[in-house]
Amino acid sequence: MHFGMGKILYWSGATGNTHRFVEKIGLPALRIQNHGDPLRMDEPCVLIIPTYADGLGRGAISKPVRRFLDLPENRHNVLGVIGGGNRNFGQMFAQGATAVSVKYGMPVLHRFELAGLPEDVAFVRKGLIRLWMAQSKASLVAA
Repeated sequence: MHFGMGKILYWSGATGNTHRFVEKIGLPALRIQNHGDPLRMDEPCVLIIPTYADGLGRGAISKPVRRFLDLPENRHNVLGVIGGGNRNFGQMFAQGATAVSVKYGMPVLHRFELAGLPEDVAFVRKGLIRLWMAQSKASLVAA
C-alpha cells in the first residue's frame, strides 16, 4: 500500500538492525549507500538511522547520512528522523536521531531499540501512512 507521496529513506550499519526494522514496516524504502554519490531525494521522506557513537556521542551521524543531509534539497524533503539504538548505552540511546535533529533542524518522530519491537513497527507504520495521506491531501489542496 503506497499513497503516491513519501518514502522511507534509511541507512543501516554492520548489525543490520535498521534494515530489519525497515523491512518489517513494509512500506517503500530506499537505502543510503556507504559509497558513491549521495542519493538525491526529490519527494518527502522520513529518515531512519541507527546510532554508532562513542561514549561522548562522537560519530552519532554516519558519514553516508551526513553526505546525504549536507545537500540542501535532500534536507528540505526530510520530514523527520526515526532513530534506532541500544538502551544499554544509556543517554547515548538513539543519539544518531537526536544529533540529526539538532544539527539539521528536523523532528525526532520515534526511537526504537535494536530491530524494534512489534509495537514500534506498528506505531511507525501507522504514523507514516497517516503522514503520507496528509501529504497527499496537502498536495491536492495546493494544486
